[in-house]
Amino acid sequence: MALGRLLEGFITVLIGTNLVAPVADAVGTAKASSNLSSTDQTLLGLVTLFFVLGVMVAGVQIGVAGLAEIGLI
Repeated sequence: MALGRLLEGFITVLIGTNLVAPVADAVGTAKASSNLSSTDQTLLGLVTLFFVLGVMVAGVQIGVAGLAEIGLI
């Protein structure tokens, strides 16, 4: 079961990294097509960063849970 969790963490990171480009394109389209203040543009630009951080944290957390299940952590 622990090996399954490690694979699940890897798959989460793999799928998440494949979705970064569409998220970045959507953010770029939203920034270009709307009338935003400088603060709004800055926050909208950070959406991609927070998406990547969320995917990476989720993948690492799943992997660590698998290692903890084995007893390595």
